[in-house]
Amino acid sequence: MDFRFDIIMEYAPYLLKGTLITIGLSLAGIIIGTVLGLFIGLGKMMRNKYLAFPFTVYITVFRGTPLLVQVLLIHFGVVPFFTGETNAVAATIIALSLNAAAYIAEIFRAGIASIDRGQMEGARSLGLTHVQSMRHIILPQAFKRMIPPLGNEFIVLIKDSSLASVIAAPELMYWGRAMSSQYFRTWEPYLTAAVIYLILTLLLSILLHSLERRLATE
Repeated sequence: MDFRFDIIMEYAPYLLKGTLITIGLSLAGIIIGTVLGLFIGLGKMMRNKYLAFPFTVYITVFRGTPLLVQVLLIHFGVVPFFTGETNAVAATIIALSLNAAAYIAEIFRAGIASIDRGQMEGARSLGLTHVQSMRHIILPQAFKRMIPPLGNEFIVLIKDSSLASVIAAPELMYWGRAMSSQYFRTWEPYLTAAVIYLILTLLLSILLHSLERRLATE
C-alpha cells in the first residue's frame, strides 16, 4: 500500500484548524449540555408527575432519535426559522448540547438517587432549605459517583461531533472528507482523523481519571 504522507502534510493546517473547531464544538456541547442536563434531571425528579412529564418527554425524544437526524432538523429547520439562514457551527453546538443534555440528565438523576435519603433529611433537620441541601450536601457527593459516566458521555460527544461534517461545519472530519475527495484516497485522510480523535479522547480520559483520583482522596 502506497501511503502518501505528502498529502497529510499539505492538509496539516486545515486538519489543525478542524481539530481546534472540533475541540470548541465539543467543549460548548459539554458545558451547555451539563448545565441543561442538571436542570432537566432535577425536573424529572420532581414529585409532581405533571410537572416532571415534559422533562421525561424531552429525555425520551432526544435519547430515542438519531443524533444525525437531530443535527439535520436543527440545521435546516430550527436555525433558519429563527435567523433566516443556516449556520453549521451554531446548529452543531445546539444539537450536541440538546442531545448530550438528555443523557447527562439521566446521569445526574441516577447519581442523586444513589445518595441515601437520610443525607437530605439530616440536612433539612439542620435548617437548610431543599436547594441548599442539594447544593451543599447531595450534589457534591453525587458528583464523585457521576464522574465515570459523565466522562464516557463527554468522550462520546467528541466523537459525535464528527457528524457536523454532513452539514459542512469545518471541523476535523470535514477536512478529512475534503482530502479524500480531492485525492480519491481513503487511508490517509481517515486514518489521520482517527488518530487525532483517539488522541483527544485519550487526553480527556486521562484528565477525568486524574480528577476522579483527586476527589477520591478528599
